[in-house]
Amino acid sequence: MTANHWTALIPLRTQSEANRRDHWSVKAKRVKKQREAVLLVLRSKGVPKLDYYGLFSVDVTLIRFAPRQLDSDNLQGSFKAVRDGVADVFGIDDRDSRIKFSYQQEKAREYGIRIEIEIQPAEINGRCLAIIEWKPRLLC
Repeated sequence: MTANHWTALIPLRTQSEANRRDHWSVKAKRVKKQREAVLLVLRSKGVPKLDYYGLFSVDVTLIRFAPRQLDSDNLQGSFKAVRDGVADVFGIDDRDSRIKFSYQQEKAREYGIRIEIEIQPAEINGRCLAIIEWKPRLLC
């Protein structure tokens, strides 16, 4: 884990939300639990809050572990609460163009997810700089 790369394993079961017919309150509790779990784990790993106006790009890879695989659209939908939790950690909206999400899945006996985050600072006049936690800090 370098200064701008983090990996977290979370024993969380993500499911396709498109085919579920749960009561709205059941879904709301599940989403809240997933979002809070991601927020707590990533904060404990030291993932920084990013300045809203910072010059950076973020690559986030979300990997699902489960006995059965989902098709690509259901895979992305199953990660919606996780994606929102990652954006909560950064303090910016998940639709921000500086964050690129990619999705993968692997077969496993147990359910879980792995989140891989890499922050790339922008270069200004040949110097790379990212605004992290409201303070300028060189990352490369």
